[in-house]
Amino acid sequence: MVLTFSFGNLRWFAVQHRNRICRRAGYELGLPSLPVLLKVRGLEMSGNESAELGQVDVDPSARQVCANGICMQTTVVEAKLDEGNIQEAESALRDGLSLNFEEARALLGRLEYQRGNVEGALRVFDGIDLQSAIQRMQPSVTEKQPSKKGRTRSVESVPGVSQHAAGLVLEAIYLKAKSLQKLGRLTEAARECQSVLDAVEKIFDNGIPDVLVENKLQETVSHAVELLPELWKQTGCYSEAMTAYRRALLSQWNLDNDCCARIQKAFAVFLLYSGVEVCPPSLAVQIDGSYVPRNNLEEAILLLMILMRKVYLGKIKWDPSVLEHLTFALSVCSQTSVLAKQLEEVMPGVLNRIDRWRALALCYSAAGQNKTSLSLLRKSLHKDEEPDDILSLLLAAKICSEEVFLAAEGVKYAQRAITNAQGSNEHLKGVGLRMLGLCLGKQAKVATSDFERSRLQSEALKSLDGAMALENENSDLMFELGVQYAEHRNLDAALGYAKKYLDTTGGSALRGWRLLALVLSAQQRYTEAEVVTDAALEETVKWDQGPLLRMKAKLKISQSRHMDAVETYRYLLALVQAQRKSYGPFRNAPQAEEDNVNEYEVWHGLANLYSSLSHWKDAETCLEKARALIEYSADTLHTEGVMLEKRGENDKALAAYVNALLVEPNHVQCKILLGALLSKMGSKMLPLARALFSDALKIEPTNRVAWYHLGLVHRDDGRVADAADCFQAASMLEESDPIESFSSII
Repeated sequence: MVLTFSFGNLRWFAVQHRNRICRRAGYELGLPSLPVLLKVRGLEMSGNESAELGQVDVDPSARQVCANGICMQTTVVEAKLDEGNIQEAESALRDGLSLNFEEARALLGRLEYQRGNVEGALRVFDGIDLQSAIQRMQPSVTEKQPSKKGRTRSVESVPGVSQHAAGLVLEAIYLKAKSLQKLGRLTEAARECQSVLDAVEKIFDNGIPDVLVENKLQETVSHAVELLPELWKQTGCYSEAMTAYRRALLSQWNLDNDCCARIQKAFAVFLLYSGVEVCPPSLAVQIDGSYVPRNNLEEAILLLMILMRKVYLGKIKWDPSVLEHLTFALSVCSQTSVLAKQLEEVMPGVLNRIDRWRALALCYSAAGQNKTSLSLLRKSLHKDEEPDDILSLLLAAKICSEEVFLAAEGVKYAQRAITNAQGSNEHLKGVGLRMLGLCLGKQAKVATSDFERSRLQSEALKSLDGAMALENENSDLMFELGVQYAEHRNLDAALGYAKKYLDTTGGSALRGWRLLALVLSAQQRYTEAEVVTDAALEETVKWDQGPLLRMKAKLKISQSRHMDAVETYRYLLALVQAQRKSYGPFRNAPQAEEDNVNEYEVWHGLANLYSSLSHWKDAETCLEKARALIEYSADTLHTEGVMLEKRGENDKALAAYVNALLVEPNHVQCKILLGALLSKMGSKMLPLARALFSDALKIEPTNRVAWYHLGLVHRDDGRVADAADCFQAASMLEESDPIESFSSII
C-alpha cells in the first residue's frame, strides 16, 4: 500500500508523537493554540491588525504576512488593493506565500476589513465559493469521536491544517456578513451568517466536539451563532430571530459559558420586550418529563433563572441586568415570592445588604407576607443602617396602615417620611400624607376614648385632604377619602368622591361601583343603588361579578324582595360551579384564595336569608354546606345562634355565641347578640351586657344595633339620660346605615 504524505499529515503525526511523550511524563496535551498552529503551518500574520475574531501581534516597525516560512511586506499587497487590482493582490499572496485560492482570498479580505475598507473587503469575499470549499473540506474534517477508553484516531481523522483551512474560509464568510451589516444590507448579512452555521453542520455531522477543534474555528462559530439572531431582529424578521436563538441554544456548537450566557440573556430580553408572541418549542426538541414553557413570559423566566443558577455556580460573572429583567418578569406574573427566593440565593457581598432587604420587603409585601416584610424594613431603618430612607419608610407605613394594632407604628414612619420629603424627594410628600391619614384612621378604631377617637379621625381626614391638595389626580386617594367620609357618615362628601373616582378611572374599577352603591344604600336610595349595581355588572367580566351579585341580593332583601334575593344567590352558586370547573380538579390553595366568587360567603348568605324567613330546614342545609368549606367560623356560629334563639333555645344560642367569640374575640355581631341575650336574664346580668355593648362600639362605633341595646340596658338600669343619648345615636345611624360595612370594600 502506498501512503502519500502531505505537510498536514506530517504535522498530525508530529502532534501525536509529542502527545505520547507528554503522556509518559504524566500529562497530556490537546491540539496547540492558534499561534502555534499558525507557526507550524507557516501561515503567520503580524502587523497592526485587530480582527474581530482575535488579536494578532503588532509589529510597529513593519506590517508583514508570513506563510510556509516566507514573509512578505503588506505594503505590496496594500498598494495593489489601493489601485483596485484585487486579482493582482491575490496573486501576490498566492505566489509569495504558496497559498491556495481560498486561503489567499480569506487573508486578503481580512486585511481589507481590518483596514476599514468594508466595500473592498466585500468585493474580495464575493470571490470565495463557500459551497465548493466546504465540499473539499468535508471528507477530511469529519472526525470520528474518540472512545472513552482511548484517544487514538485513524489517519483520516482531523488534521489541523484542514481545520485551519475551514476556519479561514468560515471566518471570511463571517466577516462578509459583518461587512454587509455595516453597509445596511441586513437580510443578505443574515443569510451569509446563516450559511456559516449551515456549513459547520455539514462539516461536523454530530456537532462541534468538545476537544480537537482549533480556537480560531471555534471563535468564528461562536461569533456567528451570536450574530445571526441579532441580524434577523434588525431586519424585522422576528420569527427567524426566534428560530436562530433556539438553534443557538439547542444545537451543539461547543459554546463557552460566557457566549452561551449572552445568547440566553438576549433571547430572554427579546421574549420580554419584543411584543411578538412566539410559539413554544417544537415537540422534536422536548424531552419527556421536562418543563415546557407555554408562552414568552414563562420561557424568558426559565432562561433568566438558568442564568442566575450559572452565577451561583461560578460559571459566569454577576450581571445585575439579569436580576433586573427577572424582577420585571416575575412581577408581571405576580410571582414575587419566587423573586424573593432568587434574591435570597444571591451570594453575600454581591448586592448591598440594605438594597437586598428593601427588595425582599417589596417582594414579601406583594406576596401578602406583611409580617416578614415589616421585619426586614425595621432592620433597614435601624439607626445604624439607613433610618431616613424615604421609600422604606413609606412602604413600612403602608404595611402598618393595614393592621389596627400596627397603626401607631405606621404613624411614626409616615411622619418621618414627610420630614424627609425634601429636595429630590419632595414629590413624595403627598404619598407620606396619604399614608399618615390611613394610619391615623386605623389607629382611631382602637382608641381608648371617644375624645381620642374623634381627634384621630379629624387628623386622618386633614392629612388625606392635604395629600389631595398635592395629588389631585390620584384616583386611589379619591377612593380612600370617599371611604373615610362614608365611615364618618359624611355621605354627601363620600358620594362626591365616589363619583369622581369613577370618572377618573372610567368605570374600570370594581371597587368604585361598590362604593357608590353602598353610599346610595346608606342614603336609603335602594332603587338607585340597584341601578348602579346593574350598570357595574354590565361593565364587569363574569368572574369578577361575585361581590356585585352579593350586594344586589342584599339590596333586594332591604326592599323585602326575598325571593328575588334567593334567585340572585342561586345565580351566584352557578357561578361558583363554573369557576371550579375552569380550574379543574387540581386547583391549589392560592387559586382558591383569589376566587372573586367565595362559595362560603354564598352559602352563609343564603343561610341568613332562609333564617330570616324562618325556613329552618333550608337554613340548616346551607349552614352544613358552609361548615363543609370552613369548619370553624364565627359567622357560621353566629347564624346558628340566631336560628336557635328564634326557636326559643336560648341556652344553645348562648353557647353558640360564646363559641363564636372564642373563635373570633372581636366579632361585633356576636358580642351584641350575647349582650342582648344576657340582658334578658335579669338585672344581675346588666353590667356584663353593658360591657359587651361597649366593647362592640369600641370596635365598630357606628353600629346602630349596639347603640340601641346599650340604650335598653341604661334604661333598665335607671340611667334615663344616657339611654336617651344612645337611642338618639341609634336613630341617626339607622338613617345612614349601608347594606354592608364600608370597610368591606377596602
